[in-house]
Amino acid sequence: MLQKLSPDKLALHISRGKAEAVAVRFKNAIVIGADTFLVFGKKILGKPKSIRGAKQMLRQLSGKRHTVITGFTLINTANKKSVSRTVKSEVFFRKLSPSIIKRYVNAVNVLDKAGAYAIQDHGFMLIEKIKGDYFNIVGLPLDTLLEELKKFGLRIK
Repeated sequence: MLQKLSPDKLALHISRGKAEAVAVRFKNAIVIGADTFLVFGKKILGKPKSIRGAKQMLRQLSGKRHTVITGFTLINTANKKSVSRTVKSEVFFRKLSPSIIKRYVNAVNVLDKAGAYAIQDHGFMLIEKIKGDYFNIVGLPLDTLLEELKKFGLRIK
């Protein structure tokens, strides 16, 4: 079933599942569940399984554009109100030489990063420009999240 979902719907499905799994344990809380991944062409890129796989992902992304999608779900466990949203950002990679890829892989824990990179962790070595929300690329679109939290009645200073 999950293979048939669009990337947007998949991000929402995963974020909702994470939030619901936590929400059942609390009676009066705001719970946030989120998931972020990359879409490159028609492929979804998650975390690489090996250093070799990470290098391959970075070679694939080299000189090209991809989309970062984050789905998040908020649940108010007191009144059962919930909302789910997705945010998309585009990332344009520089053309990466083998030496840059090697340096990056040696400097960053790439096995813990969707697409084998983190914009906030030496991303300047890889990224030419972005379109969209920087914090979405980091992994949580803070502006959109804050908008939704305000709708839930939270005072955000």
